[in-house]
Amino acid sequence: MEKEETKTKLRKRNIPFSPPDIGEREIEEVAAAMRSGWITTGPRTKKLEKELAAYLGLPEEAPNLVCLNSATAAEELNLRILGVGEGDEVLVPAYTYTSTASAALHVGARVRFIDSQKDCCEMDYDALEAAITEKTKAVLPVDLGGIPCDYDRIYQAVERKRDLFRPAGNTDLGERIQKALGRVAVVADCAHALGASRKGVMAGRLADFSSFSFHAVKNFTTAEGGAGAWRTLPGIDDSEIYHQYQLYSLHGQSKDALAKTRLGAWEYDIVGPWYKCNMTDIMAAIGLKQLERYPALLARRRELIARYDAVCDAIGVLHLHHFTDERISSGHLYLTRVPGISEAQRNEIIVKMAERGVASNVHYKPLPMMTAYKALGWDIRDFPNAYEYYHNLITLPLHTRLSDEDADYVGQVFTETVREVRGR
Repeated sequence: MEKEETKTKLRKRNIPFSPPDIGEREIEEVAAAMRSGWITTGPRTKKLEKELAAYLGLPEEAPNLVCLNSATAAEELNLRILGVGEGDEVLVPAYTYTSTASAALHVGARVRFIDSQKDCCEMDYDALEAAITEKTKAVLPVDLGGIPCDYDRIYQAVERKRDLFRPAGNTDLGERIQKALGRVAVVADCAHALGASRKGVMAGRLADFSSFSFHAVKNFTTAEGGAGAWRTLPGIDDSEIYHQYQLYSLHGQSKDALAKTRLGAWEYDIVGPWYKCNMTDIMAAIGLKQLERYPALLARRRELIARYDAVCDAIGVLHLHHFTDERISSGHLYLTRVPGISEAQRNEIIVKMAERGVASNVHYKPLPMMTAYKALGWDIRDFPNAYEYYHNLITLPLHTRLSDEDADYVGQVFTETVREVRGR
């Protein structure tokens, strides 16, 4: 094996961690949007909403999806639509990016962190169930790396605690939605998971409410951007929900710019002093062409993951299992864990790989380790599984601008660097 590796040793390459995959189709559509004279929220944004809803299997006519300027905005507005606010508690994995928790803090709720499962990045579902109280209004599972969580177990947890639930939304719509649910809401952070599915159901339809990210580093990008999606609820008009998202995202203005272009339709009202987080047609133009290419982009990620899996299995490095009989991942991140190394050795591996041209990363540093959350009283010592998962974790570059040769070079550098550092 070592002789074969020597024979096929690859020349040095420069491998960025996650560049966007933008082609001529996206560039041409952006140019067309700019030439059209309509560059803010307009026809392309509305078209993207319908096409994304169709892709996810959501009703297109309602619609059950709204495009916004970020996943963080979508996460926050999901909670505001639900009427979550001061006095409420929201359960969040300790192992996630800050936006999952900050969205709950933005609406005035109290965040309660849940530790990970042992040797797994998903939250501990038994601990989640035990943490539900009469103050809990939402749980925010995270489809980390593009792998959908065990939503059957999450719904089991919230259903078992149904008797504790007290609907008390701080808006009329929020209270009606909470009453329609009759339990803690499942509000998924699907930032990584566009195109993923579990038991044949796509992310975006697995939870009551979901949020997606279209940031520059995501599989599907609009440069910045995101979307909120929701399932139809009994007795609740989806058009009312969609309209409330529009109000929240456009300063509480009763008409968007497109609606005001109709003859004599200049007049509008401000029904609430709200927020500014709409998507522009320039962003949507990128997304429309990305969506045309997306099945092929996902297929390419699956090919690259198979190459990485073979490398990790050969050297005894743990990795996420993106594809099983139950779930299909979007393949957003390739997380590995190197057994037997310290946090310092993990960092050394990252530096040594960078010296050989391979950019790697860590997803994520648990939130109780961060200054902002330590200031709120959280201590990583209370989340031992999250820390244990983090301390030896390295995320390899995974994107659709990688050639097979690039992926092989990443595998070679990773193998040699891990052996060097672990072998001391």
